[in-house]
This record gives sequence, C-alpha cells and structure tokens, in this order.
Amino acid sequence: MTHRLMTPRWEAAERSRLAAWGLPHKAPKALRVWLNPAHGPALAALPFDLVWATTWEEETDAFLAPLLGLPTMPFIAWSDPRPEPRGGVFWKTPEIVAWAQGRPFAWVDDHITEADRSWVQAHHGGPALLHHVDPKAGLTAEDFAVLADWARWPA
Repeated sequence: MTHRLMTPRWEAAERSRLAAWGLPHKAPKALRVWLNPAHGPALAALPFDLVWATTWEEETDAFLAPLLGLPTMPFIAWSDPRPEPRGGVFWKTPEIVAWAQGRPFAWVDDHITEADRSWVQAHHGGPALLHHVDPKAGLTAEDFAVLADWARWPA
C-alpha cells in the first residue's frame, strides 16, 4: 500500500534542496513509501527487540509505526554530520555496530552489501545477521523465515 508522508524532517530537507536548486517558493513533495500493514504484526511476532534503524529516527513512531500497527519503539540516533562511507561500507553500518555494543543483532536493509558484512565481521564482537531486502519487493515471507531461523541459532 502506498502512502505519501510529509514528516517535519523530510519537509525541511526538501525545502533546503529546493532552495539550493533556486526554487525556494516551490512546495515540497511528500515522500512516497510502500508499506504492507501485515508486516507490523509479522515483525512483532519475531523473537527480537525491535529497534528502528531508519533516517526517520524519532519521527518513525509518529508516521510509520501507526500504519504498521507497531508500538512505540527505540531508534538509533545517527551521528550528525553522518560519516562518509569508506570502502563500499554503508554509512549506517559502523553506527549500528557501535549501537549494538557486541550484542547479537539482525539488520534488514536494502543497502546492505558484502562490504558491510565483512566490516561487521571484522569489527563486531557478537553474532550478526545483515539481511539485504530487494527494494522492489520489500519484505517477503522468505525474509521473515530467514530472520526467524537466525533467531533460533545459539549465540
């Protein structure tokens, strides 16, 4: 299901981009997101402590969680300014590892690559699952099965 959302952070970023392009009076467009309401209960059923790892940060609970039927959840607060990617490693990767502090974690994202997996293996002291999701398909039953299977493995 498609939703058009205008969070305060998104609106500010869009206004800044439009001004930089010489269009300060143009109205910003809402962000189009695709959400499957069935994913909320499916995520909640997983044996994980769910944490948002999205650039939406605190806005996630106000804008996405209700559409998915999820409760208020913690989020990772990203560094500002964001670190520059190095060696093909996604900028979120070191921040998620720092947040995890050696605890086991599973991370689902459409930007995960082998470079991220290698970086986590070299820098994280605990088990980790980095699961890439096809952005065109979103989370599938197979993705949920991978997460559930990984959760059953002993740490």
